[in-house]
Amino acid sequence: MNRIYNFSAGPAILPVDVLKEAANEMLDYQGSGMSVMEMSHRSKIYENIIDEAEKDLRDLLHIPDNYHVLFLQGGATLQFSMVPMNLLKNGKADYINTGVWTKKAIEEARKYGDIHVVTSSEDKMFSYIPDLSNLPIREDADYVYMCDNNTIYGTKIKTLPNTKGKVLVSDASSCFLSEPMDVSKYGVIFAGAQKNVGPAGTVIVIIRDDLVRKDIDPKTPIMLRYDIHVENKSMYNTPPTYGIYLCGKVFKWLKKIGGIDAIHQINVQKANLLYDYIDQSKMFFGTVDKNSRSLMNVCFKTGSAELDDLFVKEAKANGYDNLKGHRSTGGMRASIYNAMPIDGVKALVEFMNAFEKKHG
Repeated sequence: MNRIYNFSAGPAILPVDVLKEAANEMLDYQGSGMSVMEMSHRSKIYENIIDEAEKDLRDLLHIPDNYHVLFLQGGATLQFSMVPMNLLKNGKADYINTGVWTKKAIEEARKYGDIHVVTSSEDKMFSYIPDLSNLPIREDADYVYMCDNNTIYGTKIKTLPNTKGKVLVSDASSCFLSEPMDVSKYGVIFAGAQKNVGPAGTVIVIIRDDLVRKDIDPKTPIMLRYDIHVENKSMYNTPPTYGIYLCGKVFKWLKKIGGIDAIHQINVQKANLLYDYIDQSKMFFGTVDKNSRSLMNVCFKTGSAELDDLFVKEAKANGYDNLKGHRSTGGMRASIYNAMPIDGVKALVEFMNAFEKKHG
């Protein structure tokens, strides 16, 4: 087996143990004589798969009983529409703008209501998280929206915003299950699976019971109604069956290694290794305010576009792939999600050190 160290921001690295299990079950899942890809989502055997996945996720995050767990399609981007379509009552919502994905969410939400940006870090290319302690939240806002971890820029909200009693909605796609999360502090959490949980094509939504409304615009497409998906337990139509199956395997992998607290400790260790090297380097420098740094996406540069390109090229040739930064930021980005082993980060740091000695 010739596995590289894959630092892709998404679709991203999956645990090797999970991939091996899936490979072993590809042709015959637990004596069924068929692959999970082939079985009916209405069958008892698949019902067990999705029920167990939900149970394990509830165990990992200690999800309260008054929250529903949904496995949907359309990625996190479809939630940019579903959230306002289902949650707007007064027609107003307040958004925290910390990157490309919140800008897209704001643009989409404005099709359905009066959307106010209460704070933004766009003035410094989204390189920091603004103060969220006393935001100008409107009294009649239906919810406050944020993106927990900003994949493109490598920033992370460390302290939840003071929503002044309003419902908090979070796009947690790129940090989901990477650290402890008090679900009770949110109204809605959604996460595209392809960064830290499973393959592309599945989005996980955790929604509080009182926010699952029937009194929304009757013209809302049926597939964009949370109440329909809750009533049908994520099976109004054929769900992304294989993606859910793999997410379930990742949940079991996390439980096996000690759960969220355990993986968080590992993630802190990995991030510190990389940030500590960058901070002492004479060639590389971080692009994010130190108080806003992400554990999942580490962004850095050399100061020279040509040297950045050479680093990415030589890194790939040495088995460290997908380190090129997003096209809007340039530089480099190492995404070190849950499944990235600590040895992968150590090896990357060694390569960076060798590169610096060679080209510094």
